[in-house]
Amino acid sequence: MPLALLSLGLLPLSQPIAFAAPAKVHVVALGAVRKVPYTPPETEPATGKPEDAVMLKVRPLTVDGRQKEWTTGDAHDVTDRSFTVRRALRLNDALPGDAVPRWSWQPGPWLLVDRTTGHISALHLPDFDAEVSDAVWFRDYAAYCGTADTAKGGLFAIVAQLGARRAVVQKQIGKWPQTAHASPVCKPAVWQREPMRVTLQPTGGDAMTFDVVGAASLIEENDSADDAP
Repeated sequence: MPLALLSLGLLPLSQPIAFAAPAKVHVVALGAVRKVPYTPPETEPATGKPEDAVMLKVRPLTVDGRQKEWTTGDAHDVTDRSFTVRRALRLNDALPGDAVPRWSWQPGPWLLVDRTTGHISALHLPDFDAEVSDAVWFRDYAAYCGTADTAKGGLFAIVAQLGARRAVVQKQIGKWPQTAHASPVCKPAVWQREPMRVTLQPTGGDAMTFDVVGAASLIEENDSADDAP
């Protein structure tokens, strides 16, 4: 046998060939909608008895067939692989002296979901108030009315961008807290594409339009990551 062929025949024995493991594919899905009782905080009367609850539409968020969260409202596609959706929470509203838990469904914060890696992360939007804020998304921006948690308080027009540390727009548009306020506190934000602008308006107040300047700053998970939460 020629020496060259003999050397090739011995190569697999002396130098094992490494094969790359296939990337793990995750299946991210939003399940069927179900209706659950929800009592907005402002409808709680002074007697302590809840009024007739309205219905909140919730649906499960699953990764690889396992439920990870409850969500509410529509999802927003940020890119072809990531989307945002609002979390729905079951809170124990029982007082310290109550004998049994008093579970209450409530809309919660927003989540960022990566379809490729199955990773779910909580979004900490500036001055977002789950009882007041109604975020309207465009690209990787969210526009809403928020409330400050400082001693002076205040109602603010907010535009937040994913991946940015500070709000792109943050302007006080009213006082907060208010003893009597409209519900909802603000009308849904209205976006304009070119030039990029957004209009926010407190219910019963004047509308304000803000120019939004910036580039997409969303940093998605590494393509090679394959760990689901």
